[in-house]
Amino acid sequence: MRHLGLNVLAYLSISVIEYVLAAMSQSQTLRADAFNNLSGIVSSLLLMIGIHIAKDTDNDAFDRGVKMTGQSSNMGTLQRVLFTRFRAETIFTLVTGVIMIGISLQVIYSGIRGLINPDTRVVPQPIALVGAGIASVIMLVVWYFNRQAGRRLQNAALTASSQDSLSDAFTSIGTFISIAGALLFKLSWLDGVASIVVGLFILYAGLKIFRDSSLNLADYFDPRMEAMYRDVIENVDGVRGITELKAHYNGNLVTLDVMIYVDADMKIRQSYALGEKIERLMRHQYGITDTDVAALPDPATIHGHKKH
Repeated sequence: MRHLGLNVLAYLSISVIEYVLAAMSQSQTLRADAFNNLSGIVSSLLLMIGIHIAKDTDNDAFDRGVKMTGQSSNMGTLQRVLFTRFRAETIFTLVTGVIMIGISLQVIYSGIRGLINPDTRVVPQPIALVGAGIASVIMLVVWYFNRQAGRRLQNAALTASSQDSLSDAFTSIGTFISIAGALLFKLSWLDGVASIVVGLFILYAGLKIFRDSSLNLADYFDPRMEAMYRDVIENVDGVRGITELKAHYNGNLVTLDVMIYVDADMKIRQSYALGEKIERLMRHQYGITDTDVAALPDPATIHGHKKH
């Protein structure tokens, strides 16, 4: 959480610096990059919310009082509770995507208008390079520390954040190059073209967020990934089968609910240890933040009828 908090601070600082310097230098590209970095604030905040929600849930279904019965109604109840918690965040993400689309269209429109009207074409002032340079350096530093922390802590949230910050770093570097080219060759149209390109990046990100959020509201998850998770868990020693499995998206994070069959003679302590083992495995192998495991006695092992 501390690393993601620093991400928010870094993105906020960059956005303010770039926006102010864009106004001073009359650079459309720098202004567009400032808006692009605003999306970094949103993505980091969403990751923080997701981690908070994940930590707020218990480690496994036993702590919630799921009894070892043959019914799956308890699992369905837990899924509805988690889905309700995530829905508010998903709606917020959906609105964010709409806002980003609106911002991108405004940036693209301004860039096109500047290209069409020769009177508004200007070569940016050199101070614009300072803003783009600062943004590029800070984003590269943020990417490096997020990547190192993500690897050290095996944290999916930081790994996802490092990928976002690297993409933003490349955008800021592209902004720096375009402004430098406009200054070097006195090309008044280059700044407008570059701002349109940055606007298209923002539009793509906004559309992707809108699409993913819409699917999340429907609680959609790629069935191929769920099948992969099922195969891995079924091969864990002590798991005799899976009766129910459902994965959920929570922003960039993934949570998993699974109901497994175990030997009817397995003790509660052993069942608990098995659930912890599955959770560690899914976190390490797939970066799944939280795996809720509920155990049921395998009918084939009740009354001495062992499954072979």
